[in-house]
Amino acid sequence: MADPTEIQSKAAAIAEAQTGKHVLDVIEAQLRRMGASHILVTGLPMPNRPIEGLVHRLRWADERLGGIERSGIDAEDSALMLGLMRSRAFIWDVTAGDTTHSELFASIGADSQVVVVPITEAHPFQALVLGGGARINGGKLELSNLELICNAAFRRLIELGVISTQRPGDLSARERRVLELTALGKTANDIASLLEISQRTVHAHLQNASAKLNASNKTHTVVEALRYGQIRL
Repeated sequence: MADPTEIQSKAAAIAEAQTGKHVLDVIEAQLRRMGASHILVTGLPMPNRPIEGLVHRLRWADERLGGIERSGIDAEDSALMLGLMRSRAFIWDVTAGDTTHSELFASIGADSQVVVVPITEAHPFQALVLGGGARINGGKLELSNLELICNAAFRRLIELGVISTQRPGDLSARERRVLELTALGKTANDIASLLEISQRTVHAHLQNASAKLNASNKTHTVVEALRYGQIRL
């Protein structure tokens, strides 16, 4: 069981850190204590955008390839998509099927485990912490503490200017507002009246948002906006 004093000490270390490296070191040390041999700390890209510039720490050895590099991470790798599935930390058991759809999973191998920590407190920015190993040691309390540490770390990284909360491809403030109203069941006419713009402008904002989110229709656009943290209800 995690020692509350130790968690407080880690939180203090994060708050006092003056460089991004020191903050990331705290995350990595906590993951390794839980049994992780593979570490990835990264922002999550918007659809059709590269991930390379969002990766902050990568320690992901791969015996087949000699190690995965930042430029070798596929932005649509299914391991990364786990960060969009839930809002709380959890442990994922890697199966043989997982390894066929993910280079990150393939490099660590089937029958291993990955602790997944979605970072959700920097809206609309989204990030993910992954720690993989043969066996991850963590119950509910340990996962909760890891979640606290990782979110505190990202808040500090933002304060230090290491991370910008703006991602390439983010929706504009007006596009977000139009989608929020759409999600609440408002028609284009309703939205035009509320925002004091024309219906044509409303449709233009919806089309722009759809293109950015790689969505096929209005409903899909709203769903993807929610999934990528662009709007909240």
